[in-house]
Amino acid sequence: MNEIVTLGGGCFWCTEAVFQELRGVQSVEPGYSGGTVPNPSYEQVCTGRTGHAEVAQVTFDPSTISLKELLQVFFTVHDPTTLNRQGGDVGTQYRSVIFYRNDEQKRTAEQVIEDVNTSKIWGKPIVTQLIPFGIFYKAEDYHKDYFQRNPNQGYCQVVIAPKVAKFRKHYFEMLKAQQPTQVGA
Repeated sequence: MNEIVTLGGGCFWCTEAVFQELRGVQSVEPGYSGGTVPNPSYEQVCTGRTGHAEVAQVTFDPSTISLKELLQVFFTVHDPTTLNRQGGDVGTQYRSVIFYRNDEQKRTAEQVIEDVNTSKIWGKPIVTQLIPFGIFYKAEDYHKDYFQRNPNQGYCQVVIAPKVAKFRKHYFEMLKAQQPTQVGA
């Protein structure tokens, strides 16, 4: 039976591009979660006044990839030590957050955070929020598969492509299929 976890690691285009390549991931849906405005638009979320984070809702097969493995990837493909920011993207909508659906997901997330903090791979403490899942609002259709459909767009070339290339190199054995090592080059 598939599981769902909702992750915010900055721009949802980056998060989606990485997670949809992992073996065991059934789907990745960009959207918004954690705020107070019902059915927000991208423009509203970008203001930082809705309380929502840009998120990727990841549906996965835990018999192929565990939540622990997903979260280990999550903590290496974004900077979980910067509060409300990822690179040039600044605001609460870009916060690092895990919306967990049950106590087991929460415990797993707490353990992975403890492991990452103990390893000191980031050199600073993790600031990722752990929040019980409430509601997910699907992003507008043009956000779905954004990187795949727009590889030559400036943001995709400068921000997403290097992140995806680094991810592919580091997690090659976990990819659905062999991918080229360079993206958008």
